Amino acid sequence: MKTTLIAFLSATLIAGLSGCSGSRHEAAEKYYLVVSNTKLAYFQAAAAGLDQAARALGVLAETVGPDSYDPQAEVQAFRDAAAKKPSGILVSAADAAMMKDPIDGAIAQGIPVITIDADVPNSKRLTFVGTNNYQAGLMGGRTLVDHLHGKGDVVVFTLPSQSNLAERLQGYKNVLADHPQIKITRVVDVKGTPSIAFDTTQELLKGKPVPDAFVCLDSSSCQEVADVLDRNKVDNKVIVAMDSAAETLTWIQKGKIAATIAQKPYTMAHFGALILDMIHHYKLPSLEGNWTEDTRSPLPVFVDTGATLIDKANVDAFLKAQTPANAK
Repeated sequence: MKTTLIAFLSATLIAGLSGCSGSRHEAAEKYYLVVSNTKLAYFQAAAAGLDQAARALGVLAETVGPDSYDPQAEVQAFRDAAAKKPSGILVSAADAAMMKDPIDGAIAQGIPVITIDADVPNSKRLTFVGTNNYQAGLMGGRTLVDHLHGKGDVVVFTLPSQSNLAERLQGYKNVLADHPQIKITRVVDVKGTPSIAFDTTQELLKGKPVPDAFVCLDSSSCQEVADVLDRNKVDNKVIVAMDSAAETLTWIQKGKIAATIAQKPYTMAHFGALILDMIHHYKLPSLEGNWTEDTRSPLPVFVDTGATLIDKANVDAFLKAQTPANAK
């Protein structure tokens, strides 16, 4: 069975990359992507990846969730999607604790569920497709140390309920443990609202001393931090961002953001959809198997989609290399 699944995934990947529609799919075959904020550019990139995979396979797909950050509304969107008995669901969990029971419930109904971007590791999800977030935190931590030259106070903006951001923060902390003169003096919960990062940075500029560096573990906060520093003509501060939103890259080109760690949300959803399609057509003996501990499991525990450090030296090359979301 393992050989069959691998062979099918290889064929599916070829179809996905070439844009050839499959003829073996049912008319009602549909896959959902559930996210915590459908208006966020990061998740719109993921939605584009899902849509491209769906077009290549000749199946239906839909991205659902609230249009502003709302973990509870995301849970409801997941439950609503599961109630339609789709062929499979991808989900990026804003709150791992809240999403566990809905995922387990979907699995119990025979609906394959894969987490992307933000995992729910203690759930019965089949696998996780996304960034190695701890390694991303190490990458960011080393970048921070280089730019601070080993000394400074740091403010971190994050979403504590998300497991992926917690892993990134741990990566930063482990790097900084070897640099005792660099201290995280404050960790701010932005609650999915960029204006919190803006207002907090304004507040910090009024205090003494002003932090030497700002780290953002989400995709939106550092754009706000850079804006505040620019408006107040504050220079010589280090900003290490996350993800590759257009605004973030513009601030890098302007020299206000030192670097960002770019993830691959398009790839996460695209590849996740291919795996779901594989599982739909080549049924597992049970969706409730302990795939993490099964050494003969047909599924990986984790698919690392990679991360890229972008700074002023390579930002133009990065932009030039991007594949259009609708590429065939």
